[in-house]
Amino acid sequence: MEFIQEQVTSELSEVYPVAEGIKSLPLALFKISAATGKRFIIIVDEWDALFREAAEDTDLQREYIQLLRGLFKSSVTDRMIEAAYMTGILPNKKYGTQSAMTDFIEYTMIQPECLARYTGFTESEVESLCMEYNVSLEETKRWYDGYSFSALESIYNPNSVIKAVKNKRFDTYWTKTETYESLRSYIEMNLDGLKEAVVQMIGGARQSIDTGAFQNDMTSIGSKDDVLTLLVHLGYLAYDTESKSVRIPNEEIRQEFIRAVKNSRHIELG
Repeated sequence: MEFIQEQVTSELSEVYPVAEGIKSLPLALFKISAATGKRFIIIVDEWDALFREAAEDTDLQREYIQLLRGLFKSSVTDRMIEAAYMTGILPNKKYGTQSAMTDFIEYTMIQPECLARYTGFTESEVESLCMEYNVSLEETKRWYDGYSFSALESIYNPNSVIKAVKNKRFDTYWTKTETYESLRSYIEMNLDGLKEAVVQMIGGARQSIDTGAFQNDMTSIGSKDDVLTLLVHLGYLAYDTESKSVRIPNEEIRQEFIRAVKNSRHIELG
């Protein structure tokens, strides 16, 4: 965190000498705004990368959150920040029941609101692709559809659809990242009967879920609901807002769960 702030403030001081020698990023932005009368627009891509890649370093995470709070939740935020746009897999980090950054309008895989149609390919977009590449729409739907929201019934995994229509082969194109290892490790924890729930979902069942207690990180996992909520945000499960339940969305993700279960300890598929 110190390195990031020093690098950014150093660059700022080249343009705005008033920031020279200041190591705190929030203080530098405030000094510049006070001197120029202008406010900053801040864009942060993958804001949650630290929570995923340094999942066990809670001290670093706390330091990072304090930096974000200094930027976006201080008494001088309105005087130095015009707007902020942050992307990420996980929602804003929570402590207890409150978000660490409450002034953001948040769109998630559980509540995408007006951005639902941008979370993946829509039905009409996939129809056009299947027609162009002479690929079965029915099979494409079975393999890659299944994410649905109140405003849209069908959202497809875009990366997998593109690969399937170009290769003319339906397969698991899910990227093998650290999230798969997390999937297996969470299943093995077997919180509140999670293993049985996963096996049931592989068979097509739904599971009721309470998303409210999830702390929006990958380490504060204390219940089956926490794991299932995390898997919604990671894209492994589809969430139904009406029934407040989750399910495996399609054949591609079903194959990932089967693979995770087979490679997990003491879990059997019936």
